[in-house]
Formats: sequence, structure tokens, C-alpha cells
Amino acid sequence: EVRLVESGGGSVQAGGSLTLSCLVSGLTFGEDDMGWYRQAPGNECELVSGISSGGVVYYVDSVKGRFTISQDNAKNTLNLQMNSLEAEDTAMYYCGAIPFVIQGIPTGCAKELGWWGQGTQVTVSS
Repeated sequence: EVRLVESGGGSVQAGGSLTLSCLVSGLTFGEDDMGWYRQAPGNECELVSGISSGGVVYYVDSVKGRFTISQDNAKNTLNLQMNSLEAEDTAMYYCGAIPFVIQGIPTGCAKELGWWGQGTQVTVSS
């Protein structure tokens, strides 16, 4: 059984930091694209950061230089270190294992294509 369980969300002031962690079971790192997604009320869901099955790392432009994604193979976790948080980072964050691109087209947050966690809320106050 595949399970993705997020933790680490919370409420912080702008400029603060949080580290999200996704405990992965039933999947092997390197066999699937895995990433962190977020959705805020009224906004489209977006891939924030991910690591492809080939090891390519992706960041959406708005978080480059502030967020760092990593995977810990020993602990089976996918982590997202978030620094210099901004109010615009406020959203529900999800860990997902879905293909990033199919036939050259980004899949966005197509949960039906793979596995998805329950989400962890990040709230940044200005």
C-alpha cells in the first residue's frame, strides 16, 4: 500500500522558516517523480518543488532561492525546507507522487495519476 504522510506545517511570521516532511511508504525513491504541491483558496494548485525519477530538481520561480527540496533515503522522507517565508506562501501543501510531465505536457496537480497525501497547512502572517 502506498502512503504519503505530510507533517511540519504551521503558522509563522513573514521571514520565518518551516520544514515540511513527507513520510513515504510503498514507493521507492528514484522510480517516481515526487514533489511538493500547494493550493491556496482561490488559486490554482501548483507544483512548488519536485525531484524527478531521473534526479532533476525543479522549483517554481516564486520560491527559488528560498526553498530547498531533499530526500532522505534512509528515512524514506521527502523534505521541503522553506526559508524567508512570505504571506503569498500561505496554502495547503501536499506531497505527491505523480508524473510531472506526460507527452511533453505538465500534469499540474492531477491527483488521479498517482498518489497524494492529506496535506499540511502553512500560514504566513505579514
